[in-house]
Amino acid sequence: MSAQSPASGKGVTILDLREMKARGERIAVLTAYDWLFARLVDTSGIDIILVGDSLGQVVLGLDSTVGVTLNDMIHHARAVCRGVSRSMVVVDLPFLTYQLSTEEAVRNAGRVLQESGATAVKLEGGSTRIAGTVERMVEAGIPVMGHLGFTPQSVHTLGGNRVQGRDDESRQRLRDEARRLQDAGAFSIVLELIPGDLAADLSADLRIPTIGIGAGPHCDGQVLVLPDMLGLNREFNPRFLRRFAELGDQAEAALREYVSAVKDGSYPTAEHTFS
Repeated sequence: MSAQSPASGKGVTILDLREMKARGERIAVLTAYDWLFARLVDTSGIDIILVGDSLGQVVLGLDSTVGVTLNDMIHHARAVCRGVSRSMVVVDLPFLTYQLSTEEAVRNAGRVLQESGATAVKLEGGSTRIAGTVERMVEAGIPVMGHLGFTPQSVHTLGGNRVQGRDDESRQRLRDEARRLQDAGAFSIVLELIPGDLAADLSADLRIPTIGIGAGPHCDGQVLVLPDMLGLNREFNPRFLRRFAELGDQAEAALREYVSAVKDGSYPTAEHTFS
């Protein structure tokens, strides 16, 4: 079985992801936030589409993910799911939708799946309390992806976008949190902005797949934010990012050409006009 032909015959499942890890096949993950890009990403062979709360920065123009609401996430996830036939769709639970109580967290996660059509949710952290919330969600039939290392919803507490796990104490904490999430029933864990050797150790230690972003080459899969890897977000250029296109430059050139054509009367012409 290849990533192009999941075991279900319909779309990528949690079982497919486990089997991919077992045979050493890397898992490709990208974000998407709307129907048009979701359709393009889906047909490219991406295994997981993450409707990330990164939409706060790259779609809504916010300074961080903290201002993103549950309704924002459901709105964009619903649009993404309309464009997908193969990829698994995972949706971020935004800030303060799962931290206050387990009951509220399960209710909000259930809303996401019911109202969007997504397969799973993702949440940040690996404390004992968060692990208990993950366990309760899984018991309720809600698949959960974890997220450790740099956790964007805690950006103010962490003091900015900083690499985590560089000292012995924090490295051990991340190991404990990863095992805790796995034991709670998480089907995968995103590792963001941690040293490559630590990510390699965690990936080897865990039974569930790890998905890296700024965590080196030894995770079971990789995720990038779609506008970043396409070069649409031209001001954002962290060390871990590889741009696979420069669509920002191409889009700006096309827009300038359009303005010029309208101004000088070369567009539209007879060929663009109905008789």
